[in-house]
Amino acid sequence: MSSQRLILGFDFGTRRIGVAVGNELTRSARPLDPLPARDGIPDWTRVARLVDEWRPDLFVVGLPLNMDGTESDMSTRARKFGKRLFGRYGIPCEMADERGSTREAKAIARDAGHRGNYRDDGVDGLAAVLILEGWLADQDGLP
Repeated sequence: MSSQRLILGFDFGTRRIGVAVGNELTRSARPLDPLPARDGIPDWTRVARLVDEWRPDLFVVGLPLNMDGTESDMSTRARKFGKRLFGRYGIPCEMADERGSTREAKAIARDAGHRGNYRDDGVDGLAAVLILEGWLADQDGLP
């Protein structure tokens, strides 16, 4: 049976949180405007607007693990963000290994002509797309 859940994906960051929307039927995602954050804390009013607009069935938050698979300070903060999403909206939240997603997003942006000023012109939405599409691809292996 094919699932058709709508999913919001997040690339957690301390200054910006990338957002993407996707669904299980198409196994694809597209970027939305990133959420500004202060030390990793988003404007929860804007998050609520996203939830109201998209009515997601699931959240997927990128888990920034070290390259050897161990947890980092940012992993702890991303998990906390995921717990807050679940606590505020009661929507299930899954964590997805995001190792390499920002680097991959920057490479894709560079190939498309990005000039390299990621502070002003971030790739957060693209990173969120890569996280969400990676999570969706991983679901193919499940029964």
